[in-house]
Amino acid sequence: MLRFSTWLVGFILLLSAFLSSCQKDESVKDPNAANTQLQVDSAKKLNSVSTPGNFLASKGTLKIKVRDSIYTFDAAQDSIAFVNINIDGKQYFGLTAINKAHTVSFGISSVGAPIAEMATNVAGCQFLLSTGGKSNLEYTLTRNAQPQDYGTIAIDKYNQDSILAKGGFHTYLARDTKPNSSFIIADGTFELKLK
Repeated sequence: MLRFSTWLVGFILLLSAFLSSCQKDESVKDPNAANTQLQVDSAKKLNSVSTPGNFLASKGTLKIKVRDSIYTFDAAQDSIAFVNINIDGKQYFGLTAINKAHTVSFGISSVGAPIAEMATNVAGCQFLLSTGGKSNLEYTLTRNAQPQDYGTIAIDKYNQDSILAKGGFHTYLARDTKPNSSFIIADGTFELKLK
């Protein structure tokens, strides 16, 4: 059941990226128009959005390092979305990206709401790379770890000032779902703006 849920979250994130890439030039929801509420904790500032939504970035980058290669998505030409979804009463947030040529796509998600200055556990992740031949590379979360050990997404800023989302992530990906498959480390950063 956990494997299916992880796959479902990853699939929904990639589907969101694909749909948003088809709508790259259309207007998207402005986070300033959404109802936002700033809550102050005595220990730190937390920023939460009372109305979840999906936002297509118009500026900024998402970078992911896989093995010795760094893949960069640029919101000026590629599609990068910050998504908030609800599946069976459970809230998830994440990032999806697909390049303009539709040869590289990436999606990562976490359970809960995005909160600035807080790291959360990775719930789903998928990285797809078209090699131009018959076989494509597909990486998903490794099965060699407990769910809380899949990595983290750390958000430094969310829906603050002109920043849609800024932070980084660290996770472990494998080419197949066998229990003892070898895995690779994937690290990344993102800094996204709407205008």
